[in-house]
Amino acid sequence: MRHDRFHGRVQAEGRLCHAPGCGEPGEFRAPGVRPPGADGPGDYRWFCLDHVRQFNAGYDFFAGMTADEIMAAQSPMAGWASQTRAFRPDANIDQAPRWADFADPLDAIAQRARMRREDAIHRQEAARRGIGPEERAAYDLLGLGFEADRKALRSRYSELVRRYHPDRNGGDRSHEGRLQGVVEAYNLLKASAAFS
Repeated sequence: MRHDRFHGRVQAEGRLCHAPGCGEPGEFRAPGVRPPGADGPGDYRWFCLDHVRQFNAGYDFFAGMTADEIMAAQSPMAGWASQTRAFRPDANIDQAPRWADFADPLDAIAQRARMRREDAIHRQEAARRGIGPEERAAYDLLGLGFEADRKALRSRYSELVRRYHPDRNGGDRSHEGRLQGVVEAYNLLKASAAFS
């Protein structure tokens, strides 16, 4: 391949313009049908100078985007907002091991691995039973197992409402957020197929 002074021109032997019926050499690259992504740079089409000018005149980068996506793409921070795995604040881990709880650092790492494995098994069991992520979070918030029936759900709900309600805590309203979460989780689960 040889580049010359005309910006974007790439001369190559035997490559013709992609415009139908054009016999000119295809020296200017344009986006193809498949966009760039994780699988590679995508496809390109090659045009002669006249046809690449026509292509560029009709090209709309924002075609198919919503207004919010267009605003995000036009932001000066576009492309910089995403964090790479290594430079996320949490370094791509859910939480660091509590080193002080373990005599040996390898025990701390092993405990974290066990917890992640147990969480994966918990997610798989929920998926096997047809329990979605929101319902799974509601089970976890209420401290219920997936085998719980309607009676266990009602009993646990009553217990937690008594624990967090300000009337039962001398007017202390510091647990109102937890109480609201319990009520929302209960309403979600009692309407779900598992408890109907």
